Amino acid sequence: MNKRKRPLSTVNCKGFTLVELMVALVITSIILAAVTTLAYALSTANDITDNTSQTQAHVRYATLRISELIRHCKLICGMPGGDMAVWRADDNGDGQINIGELVYIERGPGRDYLRLCEFSSNNPAIILSDIDALITEWWLSYGCNENYTLMIPQCGNVEFLFDVSPPNTGFVSVSFDIVENNIARRYQVNAALHGWSGNLLDGSGEIVSSDDD
Repeated sequence: MNKRKRPLSTVNCKGFTLVELMVALVITSIILAAVTTLAYALSTANDITDNTSQTQAHVRYATLRISELIRHCKLICGMPGGDMAVWRADDNGDGQINIGELVYIERGPGRDYLRLCEFSSNNPAIILSDIDALITEWWLSYGCNENYTLMIPQCGNVEFLFDVSPPNTGFVSVSFDIVENNIARRYQVNAALHGWSGNLLDGSGEIVSSDDD
């Protein structure tokens, strides 16, 4: 008896066609591009936020430090080289301006930063008329060192404005520009002298050796 061979059962195999693969690749590319763009945007936003926060921290610190310095100082001595010379306090009580009692608020030759310059020595005394005539790094001849504190590292158009000229100044305004998000913003620090020592000035505008009042 002849046995008939049964045909092998056919297995139905299903797969992606070339067109389907191409479509899937295109969709995947679009999704990846969107994710990359979103990630870049978030990273840029974070960088801008960090830069803005850092700038605002500098502004707050500068505002507090400069306003406190001016409010409690004895005199605004002058504007040597465009910087503001401040008699911070009479530390030794001698009624004279000692070098270690001076603080310079510097704006730089290009008026593009704000920093404080303080000196390491309390002696010798210096007269007001000499302060405006002092040249760069004059303190080296007095054997003292300078210490700098950077307030605003990058700014522009720094200006010092007074109600009246030093040393009779009773009110000071310090203004400067800072670029934030490609926009220049104007900031201003205003302060009035609470402990102005005008009673120490004689008729010529110099400080007398003793207070007769």
